[in-house]
Amino acid sequence: MTGSEESPSFRLAYVPGVTPGKWVRTWNERLPNVPLHLVAVSAAEASDALRDGGADAGLVRLPVDRTVFSAIPLYTETSVVVAPKDHVVTAAEEVSAEDLADDIVLHPLDDVLDWERRPGRPAIERPATTADAIELVAAGVGLLVVPQSLARLHHRRDLTYRPVVDAPQSSVALSWPEDATTDLVEDFIGIVRGRTVNSTRGRTPQQAQAQRKRPDAVGARRKPTAGQPSRKNPRSGSAAPKSGKRGKPRRRS
Repeated sequence: MTGSEESPSFRLAYVPGVTPGKWVRTWNERLPNVPLHLVAVSAAEASDALRDGGADAGLVRLPVDRTVFSAIPLYTETSVVVAPKDHVVTAAEEVSAEDLADDIVLHPLDDVLDWERRPGRPAIERPATTADAIELVAAGVGLLVVPQSLARLHHRRDLTYRPVVDAPQSSVALSWPEDATTDLVEDFIGIVRGRTVNSTRGRTPQQAQAQRKRPDAVGARRKPTAGQPSRKNPRSGSAAPKSGKRGKPRRRS
């Protein structure tokens, strides 16, 4: 390697609410010589970060532009309403959008839920961010419906949340530019899909080559070793005798 060449690395973008820790730990175990750099981006910035080369792949919220990006859906989140602990909605284990009809429901500019018809009464002004909306909820201005991970991310002792059964939901996916599916991207795909280190896909080229060179690889034929019974006669190693009826002995006259 010349002094001008850079060592390989992998840049993973992730949006608020996503916790990539378990996949990062697996990456560090399997590819200790390839640093993984986390890039925090907002949900709105994720596509630009991938398109402009700011990250090799990203844990993003769907939908994405499928003409540009590949995506593997990972999970779908429950949507919850964030409210003060003494609010009436906290008396139930779960609520519906109709239960919020009399309340102001905040709609921040970075909302990640795709509403056809938002519940409750709208606020006079939309807060800029989810974090700002959380502050308004704590001040008693209104309620907020978000994916559960964002409610946990902005947790406060004076607030709680309840599932909203008929609210739209947000799905998280691994996404990357379709024309930039590199070997390292394939390695990370293998990790998020739970492939083992011995899987042909989701391994480094060196590991795959070593697997192919193993003499006991799947499909290889083994010759019987000395003293090992053959398939013809498992007991003696010789050909099994032919079956047939034995003749009766002759009587002597």
